[in-house]
Amino acid sequence: MDRKGERRARRRARLRDMRLHLVLGALVLVLASAGLALVREAMLRNTYETGTALSRIYAAEEAGNLTVYETLLTVGTTSIDSRTARGESGEEIAAWLEAYFQRLDSVLGSGAVDPYAVLEGQVVADDPWEGGADDPVEDTEWYQKAIAADGQAVFTDVYIDAVTGQPVITAAQKCRESGAVVAFDIRSERSLFGFGAFDLPEGNSFFLCDSTGRVIYRETALEAEEAAIQAYLDELIVLISQGELDGYRSNVTDLSGQRRAVYYTRMDNGWYSIVTRPYQAILGPFYWFSLIFGLLILGSLAGLAAMAWRDLRLGARVRRTNETVRVLGNSYYALYRVDYEAETYEMIKGSDYVRGRIPPQGDYDSLLKTASEVIEADAYRDFIQSFSCEKIRALVKGREREFGGDFLRLFGEEYRWVNVRVLYDESLAPGEVVLAFREVGAQKQRQLQERKLLEDALDLARRDEASKQAFFRNMSHDMRTPLNAILSLSALAEQHAGDPEKVRGYLKKIGSSGQHLLGLINDILDMSRLEQGKIVLDSRSFDLKACLEESLETFRIQAEEQGKGFTTDLELENPQVMGDPFRLQQVLNNLLSNALKFTGKGDSITVTARQVRGGDQPRYRLEVADTGIGMSAEFLQRLFEPYARELRFSAAQAGGTGLGMAITKSLVAQMDGEISVQSQPGEGTVFTLVLPFAAARPEAAPPEPEKQDAPSLEGLRVLVAEDNEVNMEIVTELLTMAGAQVTQAWNGKEAVELFQESPPYWYQAVLLDMQMPVLDGCGAARQIRALKREDAAAVPLIAATANVFPEDIAATAAAGMDAHVAKPIDFTALRDTLSRLAGRDKRT
Repeated sequence: MDRKGERRARRRARLRDMRLHLVLGALVLVLASAGLALVREAMLRNTYETGTALSRIYAAEEAGNLTVYETLLTVGTTSIDSRTARGESGEEIAAWLEAYFQRLDSVLGSGAVDPYAVLEGQVVADDPWEGGADDPVEDTEWYQKAIAADGQAVFTDVYIDAVTGQPVITAAQKCRESGAVVAFDIRSERSLFGFGAFDLPEGNSFFLCDSTGRVIYRETALEAEEAAIQAYLDELIVLISQGELDGYRSNVTDLSGQRRAVYYTRMDNGWYSIVTRPYQAILGPFYWFSLIFGLLILGSLAGLAAMAWRDLRLGARVRRTNETVRVLGNSYYALYRVDYEAETYEMIKGSDYVRGRIPPQGDYDSLLKTASEVIEADAYRDFIQSFSCEKIRALVKGREREFGGDFLRLFGEEYRWVNVRVLYDESLAPGEVVLAFREVGAQKQRQLQERKLLEDALDLARRDEASKQAFFRNMSHDMRTPLNAILSLSALAEQHAGDPEKVRGYLKKIGSSGQHLLGLINDILDMSRLEQGKIVLDSRSFDLKACLEESLETFRIQAEEQGKGFTTDLELENPQVMGDPFRLQQVLNNLLSNALKFTGKGDSITVTARQVRGGDQPRYRLEVADTGIGMSAEFLQRLFEPYARELRFSAAQAGGTGLGMAITKSLVAQMDGEISVQSQPGEGTVFTLVLPFAAARPEAAPPEPEKQDAPSLEGLRVLVAEDNEVNMEIVTELLTMAGAQVTQAWNGKEAVELFQESPPYWYQAVLLDMQMPVLDGCGAARQIRALKREDAAAVPLIAATANVFPEDIAATAAAGMDAHVAKPIDFTALRDTLSRLAGRDKRT
């Protein structure tokens, strides 16, 4: 072949090679483009699955946060039902609610929620409502939802509170037994929903919205007005409801013009957990990858093949890992895929302790046994039973996607709270679930500890309540015993005024009993004071001006004796009103007592009263001013708190129990009035009361009572059991003067023996004190009723005792007694009771 032919042949070969290269290049480009498109689709799909899983995790975290409020609601409703079952009044339950509301502040933080309750149609609130909603509470959404839920906690969507004008979410729960409703107003703008357990990926946005799309919580870098962000979310909710954001390719344009993928989860209560991510963050690495990938393809087919092979191998692992990440996220220290059908496990991520004891794959029972070795002893049995393969199969059959709880787990030498979860999702292989362990975050840790503290506090409050009731029952008895002696001996002294020797004996015993009573009162004041509760006002017609003047006169004399000025100015157009004069005088006495206590010689006290509105509902303004030592601004804020005192004053100036102003404020509030105070240190104090009263209507004079002859006790045989010598003398004297024959017994055992030794129907009545040595009154009553004689069941048994609480009266009735007469004894009542009950036995 000549040179020309060779050149033509070479040219043809080059063209052939060029065509082959072009074909190969085109084929490579086509394959590369197709490959890049597939990679892009896979990235979008994987990101969609991961983002959706992230929104689920945030939704689950929020559901856990709402559980805290559900738990606190359940504490309140359960306690109300328990107190209702014990027969407590609405006033007592309302008083307990005040303490419950204060404990909520200590658990959740001051002002975190605005708690209140609906008791018998009335709202009891920690911060009483002033103005605002005119609609009845029964018409509110949260109340109706709570009633319909019948004991289950409910949460409303965000709404504008009619009282405060601020956006709130209301959590409410109905008491199962009493029908009362406990509710919390949660201020949505305070972002009380913690998400500290997860870190939101950079550039992502998170929104928690209620069922209407209104934002509850947001974490986003978008810089826009609230209204614009809300409008943006409203569009997202519309697209979600239309199903246009369900695919992995779906996206929206945000307020900054940036394309974003949207992932969401609809919570059980209708709320939305929404996560958005910029397309740039999703596909940014893809663009660089495309450039490098194209250069590698153009530079080396071998490198492309090697890379493809590597990606193929890595892809399988990435797909399997993404399945787990899609369900769990990255916040767990241990992850296991469990085949509950084959009863095996695969360790995806294990703790140091478990990895050192079992292989990466193996029998599931060995995993359970190893994990339970570091679990607190009290939770061991529950852990084994709750996470067995049998239990997991039941959970999957019931389509429970998440199940678990919290327990203490040993880390080295320290126990820390751990959360365990069984997670089920259809995207996993058939017969598989994920078992996940994570340490509970610091915030959840505090919530668990604070919940336990609250439960301990409630238990302590119940024990304190029982101790307090026992204290007052005993103290009531101890106080009434000397008081009975004083009153009754005084009556006897009057009746024997002509017998000086007898009167002197009575007076000596009166003095002794008086000193005893004074000592008891001082002990009570030193030990404790009653917490102020609701007081039932006695509304009746009275002369307001006369009522005020009666109180003022006592203090006028006291002021003159102390060298202090005392001025009054009462101008009342309509003094005849309806109200409680005793409680009004109690309020005025507290104010005047403080005015005298905190003024010195030469100071002055001024009391003025004005009618500020007339008609059927007149209002009166009462002012008590003094020129005394005044109060500091800091103390004014605590003035009406129980036991509050101005610490900068000396002990003599700040004497007393510290309950007076708290009681005063409570009484004024129950009168529907208002009280305010102005004071400056060294310049004096001015208290201002504004009280409404109803105008009094003329009342017909009561009919004159008909005079009736007192029933006679002549010849009545009475057995009296009393361990107090003075009380025994009093009752014996009174009954003897009325013609009765008295036999004395000094304890319950002696009374039973005397009755048993007497002929049938000899004693026509038996008086028993409740608290006696050897055998008390109730025990004596039960033994008398149990005697095998025909009069044991019929003889009248009467409790004559200083124990006057309702439970004491119930105890005497349960013991078989027929009546209860309180000390100090009203002899007329005792005589009528004896005459009535003894008349049942016609053998006398």
